[in-house]
Amino acid sequence: MNLAWLYGILLFTLPGQPADSLSIENEGETVLTVYRQDYSVPFPDFPLIDEKKLNVLMDIVDKQTYTASKNAYIDRTGNVVEEEVGSRLHRRAFTELFYTYYYNTNASRITVPLLPIHPRVDRDLLLHIRVKQIGRYVTFFNSSNRARSHNISLASEAINNHVVFPGETFSFNRVVGKRTKSRGYMQAPVIVRGELAEDIGGGICQVSSTLYNAADRAGLKITERYSHSKSVPYVPTGRDAAVSWNGPDFSFKNEYSFPLLIRARAIGGQMVIRIFSSDEIEYEPRIVPGASNILPEEVPSNSEEK
Repeated sequence: MNLAWLYGILLFTLPGQPADSLSIENEGETVLTVYRQDYSVPFPDFPLIDEKKLNVLMDIVDKQTYTASKNAYIDRTGNVVEEEVGSRLHRRAFTELFYTYYYNTNASRITVPLLPIHPRVDRDLLLHIRVKQIGRYVTFFNSSNRARSHNISLASEAINNHVVFPGETFSFNRVVGKRTKSRGYMQAPVIVRGELAEDIGGGICQVSSTLYNAADRAGLKITERYSHSKSVPYVPTGRDAAVSWNGPDFSFKNEYSFPLLIRARAIGGQMVIRIFSSDEIEYEPRIVPGASNILPEEVPSNSEEK
């Protein structure tokens, strides 16, 4: 006999008639109203709870009461915005409350028990690792090309404030995500000569290439990088990092003893990426050639140069 059965028997022997309906509440509002008979398994002389239905109920309650945590981040003015703790259903505590309602209590409502979800990055961590700049790189783009500039800014925002913990591998495609129209990416009407262009998201490779050079300057271990089939003018020859969804990716591993903070921003035709960490970090920087500030040549996207 499992513990659920034993718990049910003990409660069933106690005085009191179970309430027929149960209001499940969260923050003073009713999430669901359920009925005892809907969760019963027919059994001679003794009611049992249908565990499968109870699990489905908990899935529904969890979905409706779940609150995602939010990492702390540094805003555009340089201030640290504090983290937000999330929450989700405490399934074991909910099960105990449901069993009590089902077998014994006359109470018609319960409050959803929640477990806190702590974010990976809090204010104290950011304050500790925003101190020492260990890598920086700047590339230039034509800010009058609205679609391409928009894509560069969107990808920059995706990696900005990202923290790479010791032993972790940063994947550009995983962090930035799929470049789709529904996520705000645009189809650039022109491309930089030699660049591997995606159907949606032209300009993304300039962000990954800028990040590659910043990471290389910081002495990080590059674990995956591909060059374009032709040289691209926004970085020196051989210093690019081609990326494409379901295709080439750019990644590096943090082999240092402290977390790394990526700060990225595209503004005024400049793509700037800086990598920070604790002032206690010991790292071996590499010499990386700078990018030219001459604006890259652009050609129609249907050109053979694509």
